[in-house]
Amino acid sequence: MFNFSFDRRTLYIIIGVLILIGALQYLANPGQLYSLLISIPGVLVAITFHEFAHAFTADKLGDDTARREGRLSLNPKDHIDPIGGLMLLVAGFGWGKPVHVDPRNYTRKLSMEKGEAIVSIAGPLMNFIVAFIFSLIYCAIYKFAGLAFITSTVGSAVLLIIASVISINIGLGVFNLIPLPPLDGSKVLIPFLPYNAKEWFINNEQIFYIIFVLIWITGIAGTIITPAIQAVSNGILSLAQFIFGL
Repeated sequence: MFNFSFDRRTLYIIIGVLILIGALQYLANPGQLYSLLISIPGVLVAITFHEFAHAFTADKLGDDTARREGRLSLNPKDHIDPIGGLMLLVAGFGWGKPVHVDPRNYTRKLSMEKGEAIVSIAGPLMNFIVAFIFSLIYCAIYKFAGLAFITSTVGSAVLLIIASVISINIGLGVFNLIPLPPLDGSKVLIPFLPYNAKEWFINNEQIFYIIFVLIWITGIAGTIITPAIQAVSNGILSLAQFIFGL
C-alpha cells in the first residue's frame, strides 16, 4: 500500500470532498447504504491481508521492522487507516497504514531494489489470492448449499458479502499495480528500468505524485483499470467455476 509524502493538506481536502460526496450519495439512496454496509467486511479483509503480506514478505527477506512494529498480524486494527478505509468504502479506492521497511536489512542474495519490488508486489498478489479463495467459497455455496439457503435472506446476504470481498480485493490489487508513486506498482517497475530512466523516475517522483492525484480525482484511474479488473475477475471466477464444475 502507499504512503503520502507530499502536501498532505491538499490531499486531505480532496479526500474530504470525495468522502462528503460519497456519503451524501449513500444517504440519499437506502439501497446504496445497504451496499455500503455489505462492503465493510470486504474492506477489512482486503486492507488487512494486503498490509500483512507486505510485512510478512519483508520479514522473510530479513527485515524485522514490521515485526517490531506489530504488523505481522491479521488483526484489522493493526492495519486499517480510518481515512483510507473510509475512502475505499465510499470512493472505491483507499489504503491502509503503511508498512515500514528498511531495504538495507534484506538478504544480500537480492539487491535492495529487487527486495522492495518483491515486498511491494506481495500486497496485490495477496489480494488476488484472497479473491480466489473467496471465489471458491462462493462457488462451493452455490453447488452444495441448496436453493433454499441461496434464496433466503441470510443466504443472499452471505453471498453479497462474499462477492464484495472478491470485488474489493481484486480492485485494490489492480489499483495498487498502477506504476505511479505512491502505489506499489511504482516499486515493482523500478528494477526493470534502464539506469538513466530509473534515475529520472526517482529524481522526479514528486511529478508522478501529482499525476497520480490528477488521474485519481478526475476518474481517469478508474477508466484505466476497469478493463484490468474485469479481466482479473473473469479469470479468477472462471478458474473457481472450473474447479467446482459449474
